[in-house]
Amino acid sequence: MRTAAIIQARMGSSRFPGKVLKDLHGEPMLRWVVTAAQSIPGVDDVVVATSQADTDGQILEWCGAQGIRSVAGSEEDVLDRYRVAALEVKADFVLRITADCPFIDPWVCGQVLTLLLRTGADYACNFDPRGWPDGLDCEAMTRAALEQAAEHATRQLEREHVTPYIRAHRGRFRIANLGCPIPGLSEERWTVDRPSDLEFLGAVADHLPGNAPVAFPDVLRVLDRHPDLREINRDHVPGEGFLRSRLEEPSGGSRGYTASAEMLERARKVIPLGSQTFSKSHTQYPEGGAPLFLTHGDGGRVWDVDGNEYVDLVCGLLPVVLGYRDPDVAAAVQRQQDSGVSFSLATELEIELAERLVEIIPCAEMVRFGKNGTDATSAAIRIARASTGRDRVAVCGYHGWQDWYIGSTTRNRGVPEATQALTHTFPFNDLDALQELLESHRGEFAAVILEPMSAEKPRDGYLEAVARLVRDQGAILVFDEVITGFRYALGGAQELFGVTPDLAAFGKALGNGYPISAVVGRSDLMSELERAFISSTFGGETVSIAAAIAVVDKMRREPVIEGLWKTGRALAEGVRTLVAERGLEDVVHLAGMDPWMLLRYQDHAAGRGVAMRTLVMRELLAGGVLSLGSHNVCYAHDEADIASVIRAYTGAFDVLAEAIESGSVEKSLAIPVIEPVFLVR
Repeated sequence: MRTAAIIQARMGSSRFPGKVLKDLHGEPMLRWVVTAAQSIPGVDDVVVATSQADTDGQILEWCGAQGIRSVAGSEEDVLDRYRVAALEVKADFVLRITADCPFIDPWVCGQVLTLLLRTGADYACNFDPRGWPDGLDCEAMTRAALEQAAEHATRQLEREHVTPYIRAHRGRFRIANLGCPIPGLSEERWTVDRPSDLEFLGAVADHLPGNAPVAFPDVLRVLDRHPDLREINRDHVPGEGFLRSRLEEPSGGSRGYTASAEMLERARKVIPLGSQTFSKSHTQYPEGGAPLFLTHGDGGRVWDVDGNEYVDLVCGLLPVVLGYRDPDVAAAVQRQQDSGVSFSLATELEIELAERLVEIIPCAEMVRFGKNGTDATSAAIRIARASTGRDRVAVCGYHGWQDWYIGSTTRNRGVPEATQALTHTFPFNDLDALQELLESHRGEFAAVILEPMSAEKPRDGYLEAVARLVRDQGAILVFDEVITGFRYALGGAQELFGVTPDLAAFGKALGNGYPISAVVGRSDLMSELERAFISSTFGGETVSIAAAIAVVDKMRREPVIEGLWKTGRALAEGVRTLVAERGLEDVVHLAGMDPWMLLRYQDHAAGRGVAMRTLVMRELLAGGVLSLGSHNVCYAHDEADIASVIRAYTGAFDVLAEAIESGSVEKSLAIPVIEPVFLVR
C-alpha cells in the first residue's frame, strides 16, 4: 500500500503571482514544502501537481532540475488534477498539501496520516474544525474517496478546493479530524497569500534553527520571543480564497433528498413524527423538497444527509448564536470533558456562571439552572405561585410545553381542564386587555409572564405600564427572555428597553447549542426554591455550564450583539428592497427587530399567506438556504452567507410574484401547504 504526498502548486495566484517560487530565506518556497513532505513518516512518494498553463512551466522546469516528480493537469479542475496525480504514482492513500504553506510540520502531517490509517476513515484532516495555525493544513484520504469525489462533485468550489465534496457527504465518507492539543493557535497565520505573509515568514525564519522541515513549536517559540512579528500580516482575512469562491458561486443547483426520505421512513418506526421537536419535523418543511436530517454544521452553514449545503437561518431554533463549532465554546467544552460531566456534588462552575449572570442581567440577584426554556419558565411560575399563594397565571407569547402553559393553546390534548382553567391569555401591546383580565380575577393572579419583544415591538411605555399594573395587583412580573436573551442585548430585552421584571427565564443562546437555561430574579423570590421543590439531576451538568461561560465571556469580549444587529439589518434591507422591486409589499413584510426578524405573508386573492410562506420556503431551500420563515442570525454568518441568502430570496420572490400573477399560489405550489403548529405570535 503506497502513500503519496501531493503538493498543489501554481504560479497564477491572483493576489500574489509566482509566490510558490519566491525566495524564502535563501530557497524557493516550494523547496521548503517539498523537503517537509519528504520528511513525513509513512510517505512513499512526493509529487508536485501543477497545471498545464504556460506560466506553470516554470514549476515543471524547477521540479525537473531538482529531481522532484511532477504532474501537470487541469488549471481550473484541481480535483481532477489530484486524481490524475494519484493514478500516476499508483497511490492507495493521498496526503494533500499546498505549496503556500512552507512551515508545514511533518510530525503533524504524519499524525493526520496515522489517524486515517488507524481509524479506517476515508478522509482525515487537521482543520475541520480549525485548531492548528493556518499554514499547517494537511489532508489525508483514500484514493477511492478521491476518485468518488472526482466523479460526483459538480460545484466549481468543490472542483477548485478538492475536498469540500468529501467533507460535505458525511453519510458517504467516514471523516476524522486531528484536533490541536494546544489552545489558542487557530488565529495564527503561517500561510502565504500576499507579499506581507512572505515577509512575515521570512522574519520568523531569521530566528529558526534552520530551514525546512520546520517544527511548529520552534515557530511558537520565535513568536513568543518576538510577538511584534505578527503585526506584519495581521490584517488579512483567514481563508480568503475559499471565501471568494463562496461569494462567486451561484446559489441553488440540483438538489436531491433521497437519503433524507429514507431516513425519515426509518425514524418514524421508532420516533413519533421522526423528530424530537415539532418545529424540526417533516411537518414543518415543504413535502418532498426539503432536507429532514443534518450531519454537521460549521459557522453559519449546515449540511444534510444527502450532502447538500445550506446557509442556516434556523440555527437550531435560535440556540446557535455564535455559530456551529465556535472555537471558544469548543475549547471550553473539551477542557471540561477532560475533567468529567456530571458529578455527585455541586461544582464551582455553577457559581462562576451564576455570578456572571447576576452581573449582566438587570433583574438577576440569584440563579437556578435548567436544560431548556420550559424548565426556566415553569420554575418562574412555581416560584410566583409559592411566593404569592395564588394559582392563576396570565400569559402572552410562547412559554414551553408544560401543562400550565400549553393548556392555554390549541395543543392542549392531555392537559386536565382544571389546569387549563388557571391560565389566561392576553394580547401583546394591549394594556386595557391585561387590566381587564387581572380585574376579572382580582387578587388571584400569581404571575403575568410575557415575551417582552417578539414579532411586535412594545409600544412606548407599554412594558413600564405592564410592570406597574402587575405589581399593583400583587402579582409577579416574569419576562420570558428565552429568545431575546443574549440576542437583543447582553442582558436581554430588559436591558434594551430599560424595564426590570421580578423574574426572568433565559435559555437558547445561553449555551450556543448546549442544553442550558436559567431562571433568574430577585433574591427574596428566588429563595422560595429552598422550600418549593425544583430539582434536577442534570441542572449542574458541567459541560453545558462551561459552554455558557464561554458564550458570556465571548459576548463581553467581542462585538457579538453588534454583529447580530448588523447581519440582521443587512438581510432585512435586502429583503425589503427585493419585495419593493417586485411589488409584493401588500403580501410580504418583515416583523420584529434586526437580530430576529420574521417574514409575514398576508392572505391575497391569489392565495393564503401560509401558501406563500410554503412556496418561499421551498424556493429558499432550492437556493441553498434553510429557513422556517425567520432570520435566526448568528455571529458566524459572513459576507458570503448574506450574499447567498439574498440570491436565494431573489429567486424565491420571483417565483412568488409569478404565482400571484397566475392567480393561484397553491396551484403553483403543487404540494401541501405547511400549517403552523399553533399561533402565538
